[in-house]
Amino acid sequence: MPEDVTGALLDRSVRGRLRTLSKDNAEDVARHLVMVGSLLDLDPELAYQHAQVAVARGGRVDVVREANALAAYATGRYAEALREFRTVRRLNGSNEHLPLMADCERGMGRPERAIDLARSPEASDLGPRGTVELEIVVAGARVDMGDPAAALVSLRRLETADAQLRARIDAATVTALRALDRHDEADELEARVPSSEVEPDLDFDITVYDVAELPEPVAEPDPASPDPATSDDAPEARS
Repeated sequence: MPEDVTGALLDRSVRGRLRTLSKDNAEDVARHLVMVGSLLDLDPELAYQHAQVAVARGGRVDVVREANALAAYATGRYAEALREFRTVRRLNGSNEHLPLMADCERGMGRPERAIDLARSPEASDLGPRGTVELEIVVAGARVDMGDPAAALVSLRRLETADAQLRARIDAATVTALRALDRHDEADELEARVPSSEVEPDLDFDITVYDVAELPEPVAEPDPASPDPATSDDAPEARS
């Protein structure tokens, strides 16, 4: 753990949620959460290792389990991610991660369950962005089930002013078009999609400041962390 990383790099509201822990433990968990937030896009596996340590030392705090869920999802550990997202929902009552939960079902080869989850009463609690995210996952599930035509119809009904979300809709549309052998249309649309904006949104409320100033992290084994080789990896889902 770089010495420059401190709990002060976390957003104040997140630090407040760690107050149920002892002072020293809260600081230690906070430092690992900082590392999760800074590494999630750059080195998901190392982010996962930090998340595992944080869970071992502060697993009753919702934001800690949330960090672990997102890191597990980012590394393709879909069964673990789904369990953790469910735990987060029990702890804070929020359904905000429902799109990622549905995509975990896809990642485990269960597209029907992804659609069932998207049609559950909990899905009605999502805001406009979450609803669009969920419909992108549903479209992917329909492609998985061999019904790209239905996926294409649903994707073309989606509207958003968010550029990143629009790029993800277009990327999913490309997949549906290719499944329908409409490659010319797919090529034309794909050429307009910013490749850096088609990844699922893994943002969460651990706000890290001055991440660019953090020193290069060095991975160190921790006895509380499970061996990644024994985890429940699954093929990468495509939203």
